[in-house]
Amino acid sequence: MTERTGGDYRLDEIDRRIVYALMGDARNTAAPAIAEEVSVSPATIRNRIAKLEEHGVIEGYHATVDFERADGSLMNLFLCHAPFDEVEGLARRVGTVPGVVNVRELMGGRMNLHVLAVGTDTSDLRRIGRELEKMNVEIEDEFLLQNEHTFPYAPYGPADGRRREPLTDYISLTGGAEVVEVTVAEDAPIAGRTLEEADDDGILDDHTLVIAIERDDDVITPHGDTEIRPYDVVTVFSPTDADEPALRGFRGPDGDVESTRVR
Repeated sequence: MTERTGGDYRLDEIDRRIVYALMGDARNTAAPAIAEEVSVSPATIRNRIAKLEEHGVIEGYHATVDFERADGSLMNLFLCHAPFDEVEGLARRVGTVPGVVNVRELMGGRMNLHVLAVGTDTSDLRRIGRELEKMNVEIEDEFLLQNEHTFPYAPYGPADGRRREPLTDYISLTGGAEVVEVTVAEDAPIAGRTLEEADDDGILDDHTLVIAIERDDDVITPHGDTEIRPYDVVTVFSPTDADEPALRGFRGPDGDVESTRVR
């Protein structure tokens, strides 16, 4: 599950794959499609998206508009300088200028404010430029924008572009212990069994403890009579190396589970 660390949220592998898919095409990417890719339920994906939005990881969904095709308008990129102690406030003021559609603040350099504006013609763009200068923003350079391309962040996507086995995250503790978050495969030995049954049948290692279960919109505190279901996201504690045998019961017959160690 996503955890808060130092005031920020650490994304697990499921979260990263959700962000990757939405960056590629948020409008046409439905929760069931992402769920199939990462081997969890659609309800789990919807719940994760809601949490990412709630905590500000996903800030919104924006349409990419070709204004030239829409009505023949021009897009102009103004490369500007603003006093460094006023950049944030000026960025907000610049956003109120009619025609400005994007403002980007840079941490350093002379041109620390990039302003993207749309004008009906060159005289309209000059009007926007004059309004910027009235705000104590110096225009260092400007260019008519021809095309803009947006791509999903590759490290959040699958390593080779193919569907993976159920995803697993690791957190290493002192003494070799590990906390593992694993998605239960549909045909895993533990699927459909209670924790007590899995323990009696030797599916769970004697030293392995299931400490939480994420199922659709709920986080379940496990007990002996709790049934493990396919696509549950299960958090497991193991005092020894968690790869074997702690994960064996959560895997399908094909074996390997993609894993990511969280540091």
